[in-house]
Amino acid sequence: MEALGVNLPFLLVQIVNLIIVYTVITKWIVGPIMGLLEKRRETISKGLEDARVAAEARANAEKEAAKIIADAQAEASKVVREATERAESAGKDVRAAAEAEAAKAREAAMAEAELERNRILGDLRGQVAALAIAAANKLVGEALDEKKQRALIDEFFSGVKSGKVVVVGESLSGDAAEVTSALPLTSEEQDVVKKNISAKEYAFKVDPSIMGGLVIKVGDKVLDASVAGKLEGLRSTLK
Repeated sequence: MEALGVNLPFLLVQIVNLIIVYTVITKWIVGPIMGLLEKRRETISKGLEDARVAAEARANAEKEAAKIIADAQAEASKVVREATERAESAGKDVRAAAEAEAAKAREAAMAEAELERNRILGDLRGQVAALAIAAANKLVGEALDEKKQRALIDEFFSGVKSGKVVVVGESLSGDAAEVTSALPLTSEEQDVVKKNISAKEYAFKVDPSIMGGLVIKVGDKVLDASVAGKLEGLRSTLK
């Protein structure tokens, strides 16, 4: 070794020193540093894991919150829709009740108006009879039998003669009978009609346009014994 210029004792001392330095560095410097680095790595890894868990928890919380909001909005929409439907139903009920009440009022007004019209026409019947008798007396120039004159006028308007309905050759019967006269019939005249027409129900109507006589409808059969009907028949014959 001396021939090579190497001092063996010095080399051994250097090797021992290196071993001591390596041992000291490894044990007292590198070891703690590696421990610190490992601990730091573990801390960072744990922090990343905690951050991931926190992110997942936040995402889950946001999803749950979104679900809660969506459910709340759906429930609110349902409540609003049901309230709207109830309001519309209540409005319909109120409108229906108001319309029914208005229809009832109209029917009552029409019935009252018809009663008043019939009363006026009934009064007019007596006035027409009186005027007709007066005109006949003036035309003839002498007093005529007022009783006979009035009977003729009553027959003209009522279609009832000698206690019978003036409907030649017809027998009427059915469930319901509708009798129309030019002026309101008296209760006695209505009784005559009921005796001559067999029905379960009777409806008496007034239509001045038929001028006189009666129009009788039983079921699908209609007998026109009115003055207007006779005039129309005469007009058709003359054409």
